[in-house]
Amino acid sequence: MLLLLAEYMQQFYKGFAVFQYLTLRGILGVLTALVLSLCYGPWMIRTLQNRQIGQSVRNDGPQSHLSKSGTPTMGGALILSSIGVSTLLWADLSNRYVWTVLLVTLLFGAIGWVDDYRKVIEKNSRGLPSRWKYFWQSVFGLGAAIFLFMTATTPVETTLILPMLKDHSIALGAGFIVLTYFVIVGSSNAVNLTDGLDGLAIMPTVMVGGGLGIFCYLSGNVKFAEYLLIPYVPGAGELIVFCGALIGAGLGFLWFNTYPAQVFMGDVGALALGAALGTIAVIVRQEIVLFIMGGVFVMETLSVVIQVASFKLTGRRVFRMAPIHHHFELKGWPEPRVIVRFWIITVILVLVGLATLKLR
Repeated sequence: MLLLLAEYMQQFYKGFAVFQYLTLRGILGVLTALVLSLCYGPWMIRTLQNRQIGQSVRNDGPQSHLSKSGTPTMGGALILSSIGVSTLLWADLSNRYVWTVLLVTLLFGAIGWVDDYRKVIEKNSRGLPSRWKYFWQSVFGLGAAIFLFMTATTPVETTLILPMLKDHSIALGAGFIVLTYFVIVGSSNAVNLTDGLDGLAIMPTVMVGGGLGIFCYLSGNVKFAEYLLIPYVPGAGELIVFCGALIGAGLGFLWFNTYPAQVFMGDVGALALGAALGTIAVIVRQEIVLFIMGGVFVMETLSVVIQVASFKLTGRRVFRMAPIHHHFELKGWPEPRVIVRFWIITVILVLVGLATLKLR
């Protein structure tokens, strides 16, 4: 909205043309979301505490987690509101990609909100039944996939790009819908599984979001795209504003979520942020790079799959507890050590993902 105001004000003062620059609006997106999170965070925490919207803790988990019982949850609403306001203020609202990512984020957040609401308000330990959660994730994921497929204007928008093999690509056709569905729903659930320790999910999300923001900017610029041999996706550059808002909101939330946490993200934040990362990766045709940069999310998900499969097939557990961050806790690692080491791994993986830009 402020972009429209700046365009109108240019007739009175040419200096307002500076707001046309994506990089500036990306930075303003970061700062706006960060300030909103820091300003409204304390109020939201007090509100959640007054309404007794607190986290319940499993008795079979690490004993150190029992002290977390009652900590306010559903703090993901703070992240989503900051992202939404910042994006609406600084992004070009005529861009279909901006609306696609924003709507997917909010719709997946709504699924998480219902799940959290039933758990902490209605005291229903099951929350939203898994079959209904997966049903609505599938509806929204398929809806986004079909929309992106139907509105694709160039063949490259539905082509699978192989990093480091830039002379080779796979035309997906209708298979694009299937791939997009699995990327969006899979990344949503992967981030949700990772959200088990203070700050463990939000910081990797911020770093991966920053990495994808760079891909958005480069893919939306025809000269950079041609030079780096990556797909040129007209309009994708505008998503740097959304990625900037995600970074700002995530860092603002981390201010309160860092160990020992004052508030938890809840499903409302984890499901939404995971879906946002998946949708952005699909738009800029970097699904494999998302798999690399989000290696921590992949590792957490695989640990659950391996644990469940092993127990059902052999009756034995591979890990002491899944997801894998609990395994390291039960081995005696202090919680901050697990968190920081997973952050370090994510930094390395994001750098590897960015390195694929130059590898041919």
